[in-house]
Amino acid sequence: MKLLMFQARRFWYRPFSKTLEQAEEASGEEEVPEAAVIFVHAEAEDEQRPSKVLTKALKNIKWLANKRGLKNVVLHSFTHLAGSKAPPEFAHDFLEEVAGRLRRTGYNVWLTPFGYVCEWELSVYGESLAKVFKEI
Repeated sequence: MKLLMFQARRFWYRPFSKTLEQAEEASGEEEVPEAAVIFVHAEAEDEQRPSKVLTKALKNIKWLANKRGLKNVVLHSFTHLAGSKAPPEFAHDFLEEVAGRLRRTGYNVWLTPFGYVCEWELSVYGESLAKVFKEI
């Protein structure tokens, strides 16, 4: 699992093109202010250790969000951080599980449309802590 995480002033996105045939139809756009924006790359080997990966991903996401008191979290599937890729079904289910767990602990969560390339704008704070890469 790879996480590219940002403390963002603003994140705006809209679906651009569908990349997975089985993906649900998506349209519209969203703008999320004051958010932890998490680009998630699920790797093939993550299927063998889903519980460990989930626990560590949640810990890292909450840690980054709490450093600035952010209650908004955006999860974006981003399969460009490593060569190994988990099957789409695993990645989708993983993101849904992370979103559910975060919501149950008081976070507002947005999931960008899975199976789409999105157009986005990201405004990130300047401190080095506002840009974090983690390998789990």
